[in-house]
Amino acid sequence: MKTNCGKDVAIEDLGQHSADAVRGLRSCLAAQSRLVEDPKRRNIFEVQGCASVYYIHVSPVSGKISLLATWPSEPAFDDSNRAA
Repeated sequence: MKTNCGKDVAIEDLGQHSADAVRGLRSCLAAQSRLVEDPKRRNIFEVQGCASVYYIHVSPVSGKISLLATWPSEPAFDDSNRAA
């Protein structure tokens, strides 16, 4: 699922995250990042950012976004540096 949010999307922070985390999520949503739905929880998604992953709830009624958690992204591994 792709986001369709502008830069003025309202984000409710439920976990006392830093202002940078909320700005990062807002940037990802404005850039139409891909949302991956949690298969066990309705209306809960992961949003992959450049440096962080955001775990959010999107209200099916109002469309309001709630930031639940965030953690650092896993770095991409370069196969060329692996030992044979």
